[in-house]
Amino acid sequence: MKKYITLYIKEVEHQIEKQKRYTVEELETLALKIRFFQHERLIHLLVTLCFAFFTLLFMILGMVSYLFLVPFFILIVFLLFYIVHYFYLENSVQYLYKLYDKVMEIARS
Repeated sequence: MKKYITLYIKEVEHQIEKQKRYTVEELETLALKIRFFQHERLIHLLVTLCFAFFTLLFMILGMVSYLFLVPFFILIVFLLFYIVHYFYLENSVQYLYKLYDKVMEIARS
């Protein structure tokens, strides 16, 4: 997903630099892809929250028995990677909002 959204952002930026006139279908496609990326971001948020919940759960259980600390450390590594990936998606989608605004400015002029 990271590669896909990066390539798509570069494509839209390149079209904006050329002051490309978008058709109605292309504007709808851009809005549709933004919605797809929003959905992806929501799913990753939910997964990140679940990993955070289970990480906390195993941390608390680790106070009862040290055996629970093994899954805790495994989950905390996964959680860190999920947080990094989620923030990348969040920032990319917000950047796509700005690009969409630029595309709409070009379409209005």
